[in-house]
Amino acid sequence: MDLREFVKEKRALVNLTQAELAEKAGVGLRFVRELEQGKETLRLDKVNQVLQLFGYEMGPVEQKRNLK
Repeated sequence: MDLREFVKEKRALVNLTQAELAEKAGVGLRFVRELEQGKETLRLDKVNQVLQLFGYEMGPVEQKRNLK
């Protein structure tokens, strides 16, 4: 599941509109729309403002690479 799907799913579980989510997270409606549409460049601090409402945050994740 990618970030876009995760946020949509969590928002639906708590019955919030995009506008309500934006207001509760302290971000703009445009930001929530772009997040849920999968925009590739988003401010991490704002992403975390949204995710914190659901008890999550983004951070560094180790990439698994096949070294030959």
